[in-house]
Amino acid sequence: MVRINAWRRKARKVFFFEKKKQKTFVLGASETRQRAASSARDGEVQTHMSHYDLIVVGSGPGGAALAHRLAPTGKKILLIERGDYLPRAQANWDSKTVFVDGTYQASETWYGADGRSFHPGLHYYVGGNSKMYGAALFRLRERDFGEIVHQHGISPAWPLSYVDFEPFYTEAETLFAVHGQRGEDPNEPPASGPYPHPPVSHEPRIQALSDSLAADGLHPFHLPLGIKLTEHNGKPTPTSVCIRCDAFDGFPCLLNGKADAQVMCVDPMLASHPNVELLTNTLVTKLQTDPTGRSISGVHGVREGEQLVLTADIVVVACGALSSALLLLRSGNDAHPGGLANGSGQVGRNYMRHNQSVLMALLREPNDTVFQKTLAVSDFYFGADDWDYPLGLIQMCAKSHGDQIKGELLPGTLDFLPDMPFETMARHSMDFWLSSEDLPRPENRIYYDGERVVLDVHEQGGEAHRRLKKKLEYHLSRNAAHLVLLERKLYLGKGIPIGGTAHQAGTARFGTDPASSVLNLDCRAHEIDNLYVTDASFFPSIGAVNPTLTIIANALRVAAHIQQRLCA
Repeated sequence: MVRINAWRRKARKVFFFEKKKQKTFVLGASETRQRAASSARDGEVQTHMSHYDLIVVGSGPGGAALAHRLAPTGKKILLIERGDYLPRAQANWDSKTVFVDGTYQASETWYGADGRSFHPGLHYYVGGNSKMYGAALFRLRERDFGEIVHQHGISPAWPLSYVDFEPFYTEAETLFAVHGQRGEDPNEPPASGPYPHPPVSHEPRIQALSDSLAADGLHPFHLPLGIKLTEHNGKPTPTSVCIRCDAFDGFPCLLNGKADAQVMCVDPMLASHPNVELLTNTLVTKLQTDPTGRSISGVHGVREGEQLVLTADIVVVACGALSSALLLLRSGNDAHPGGLANGSGQVGRNYMRHNQSVLMALLREPNDTVFQKTLAVSDFYFGADDWDYPLGLIQMCAKSHGDQIKGELLPGTLDFLPDMPFETMARHSMDFWLSSEDLPRPENRIYYDGERVVLDVHEQGGEAHRRLKKKLEYHLSRNAAHLVLLERKLYLGKGIPIGGTAHQAGTARFGTDPASSVLNLDCRAHEIDNLYVTDASFFPSIGAVNPTLTIIANALRVAAHIQQRLCA
C-alpha cells in the first residue's frame, strides 16, 4: 500500500516551470482510487477513470501547438510527455556536454538494417526535440507543394496547396515569435502579412559576408528565427530574454530565450488554462481500440514502473515522425494486424530527413562573431545555371567550439596545421548548415524486428548535395579567404550519421487514397475515427527547408478541425 500511495503522490504532480501554480494529475473520486489500489495490489493495470475530451501524446511542436490552440475551448485536455522538463543548469551551454558527451540525447539503442547499433538523435523532454533545435522557422516554398523533378526521382505533390496552409503559417509565426524580413528571400512564398518581429541583425563579419555574396549576384537574406529577442542597435536590450550568446543553435537555452514548444506553448497554456493537464515521465506503450477497430478506447502507458490506462474522445499522436510510427506499429491487434491504422502498409515507410551537412570553413583571419545564425541563401534551392535540378538551402549555424572540433576525427587535410589549438581553430571558423531534399521511398522506413527498432535508410541525392557544397565553397573562396571546408558530424547527432534524426518526416503520409496513405486531409487516420497525427509524419515530401514551422502550421490547421468536432 505504501508503494501505491507513493505512486499517487507522484502521479498527481505536474512539474510546472519557475514556481508557477502547480497543477495536479487527478486520479478520480476516492472510490475509484480504492479500486485502482486494489487492482494494483493484485498486479493488474491501474486505470485512470477520469475521462478526457482530448489526449495529446507528445509535447513537441506538433502536440504542444495543437493543445495550445484548443486550450481556450475549456475542454478537458491531457498532454502526455515521455520525459520531464530539461534540467536548467550551466551545463546547458557547455559544448562538450551537449555535442561530445551527448548528455541530452536519448540513451536507447536502435539498429541500422546492417545490424549495427546506434543511439538516435532524439530528445525526450517537455518541448520535445525543439529544446535542442536551431529555431530556423521557414515556410515551405509554394512550389514545394507541387510535383518537383529531381535528378534521382520525383518529389510528389501534396494533396493540399500552399494556400490551404498560408493562414496557419501566419498564426504559427506569431505563436513562435518569428523574426524575419519579407522580400529578401528570392524563393519565399507569398504571405498575408509581415513577420511579427524584425529580423535578427547580422554581426559585422556576417554582414560583410552578406554584402560580398550580394556583390556576387546572390540574394542572401536574414534567417527567420523563433527567438525571444529584443534588440537596439544590434545589441540585446536590458530586458531581452535572449542575450545573443554562442549557445543557441543545437543547445538547450538556459534562459528560455529560444522559441521552443515548452516556452511558447506548454508553459503559457498551463498557466492560463486549468482545463489542461501535463503528465510527464510517461511512456505511451500502445493505443487500444474498441472491438470494431474503428475507435481508440484506451491509451496505455507506463509511469515510473506503474502501468495506467487513459481514455478520451479524441487522441492525437505527436511523438515525432519516428516515434509516432513505432507507437502505431506496436499497437497492432486483431483488427489491425500490421499495426494500427496500417491497412495501406505505409506506417513507418517513406521516411525522410533531408540530405544534410554541417560545414566549417576554416578562415585565415579570426571570426569573432558570437551569434552567427542569422543568414541564409536560397538561390540554388530549385537549381543553378549549370544544373537543372534542385540543389537546396544554405544557412548559417552556430559557431564551432573547440571541444566539438576536438571530439571529431580531423581529416588528413589538416596535417599542415599540427600546432593550431582547437580553440584557435574554432575562433577562425565560419559554420554553415546545408540541406537538400530527401525523396520519399518506401524502403526508407522504421520498423520492429522482434524487440529491436530498425531504421533502414538508403542514401540518395548525393550529386545535388555535392554540387551545393561546391557552390558554397566557390563563393567562400571569393569572399571569405578560407583555407579548407570541413564537415562536422557531431552537430547532427553524436557519433553515427544514421543517428542524426533531425528533420525527421514522412512515416504516416496524408492523402485522399486509403490504399496509399495513412491519414486523410485532416490528418485523421483513415481507419480510426478518433485518431489524429500532427507531427511531421504526415509530410508526403519534405522540400529543403527546416520542417518545424510547417509542423506547427499543420497542427494549428488540424486543431481548427478538431475544435469544430469537440464543440459541435
